[in-house]
Amino acid sequence: MNRRLRPILNRIKSMPASGRTIIGFLLLIGGILGILPVLGFWMIPLGLLVLSIDWPWARRSYLSIVVWLRKKRDRRRQKKRSG
Repeated sequence: MNRRLRPILNRIKSMPASGRTIIGFLLLIGGILGILPVLGFWMIPLGLLVLSIDWPWARRSYLSIVVWLRKKRDRRRQKKRSG
C-alpha cells in the first residue's frame, strides 16, 4: 500500500464501524455522481478503500481497480519507452 495512505487508513480504522460504513457509502454515491463539479470518479476507489476494512466484497472490488490501474500505467510506460 502507498506510504501516504497508511496513516490515513490507520485513522479510519480507529473509527467505529458504523461511521466507516456511512463515510464509505457516501463516497461511493458521490463517485457515481462524478459528472457534477467537485464530486468525481476519484471518490469511488476511496469509498471502496474505506469500505474494504469491513466488507470483503469492497476489498475485492478495490483490489481489482488497483490492479487494473497498475496494468494501465505499465502499458503507458512501455509505450513511452518503445515509441
